[in-house]
Amino acid sequence: MAHLLCASEARWQLGLERVWLVPARVPPHKPLTDEPGIEHRLAMCRLAAAAHEDWLEVSELEASCDGPSYTVDTLGAIHASQPGDELTFIVGGDMAWSLPAWREPEAILGLADVAVAERAGARREEIRERLAGLRGVERVRYIEVPRMDVSSALLRQRVRSGQPITFLVAQAVSDYIEERRLYK
Repeated sequence: MAHLLCASEARWQLGLERVWLVPARVPPHKPLTDEPGIEHRLAMCRLAAAAHEDWLEVSELEASCDGPSYTVDTLGAIHASQPGDELTFIVGGDMAWSLPAWREPEAILGLADVAVAERAGARREEIRERLAGLRGVERVRYIEVPRMDVSSALLRQRVRSGQPITFLVAQAVSDYIEERRLYK
C-alpha cells in the first residue's frame, strides 16, 4: 500500500499522466530474501494496480533482464521507445540518498526528473547535501507522502509468523499470498 500511496501522491502532486510499477528480476542494490520469483511479484503488482488501471500500469521491462536491472538502462530504454515523453523516476528518500553510488547517476538525471518521497532516515537536507555534486541535480523534486512505515521485509516476517497483513497490502495481494503460501 505504501508504494501505491507514493505512486498516487506523485501523480497528483506532479501532474503525471500515468505511473508505472517496474519490479526488477534482480535488484542491484539489495538481495532479495524469501524470494517467490519475478512472476509472482509481477502478478502481485498487477493485482495491486488493477483498480487504478486508468493511470497505473505494471511494466515487465526489468523483469525480462537476466541479471541486475539498472535504472539508467531502464530509463534509457523507455526514452528510446517513447522519445517525446517526459519521464519522472519516483524513488524513496533512502534510495535517493544513495543515488551517487548508482550506475551513471548523472545519466539518470539527464533522462528523467527524480521525484523523491522522503522516508525515515533520509531527510531532504541530507539528500540535497549528498546529491549536491551531481550534474543535473536541479531535476530532483520532492514530494510529500504520508508516512507508512511498512517494508517488504516486515510483510514477509508477518506472513512467516502467521500475523495478518490486512490493510498493509491490497486485499487481492493478501489473498494471492495466502492461496500460494508465499513467504512461509
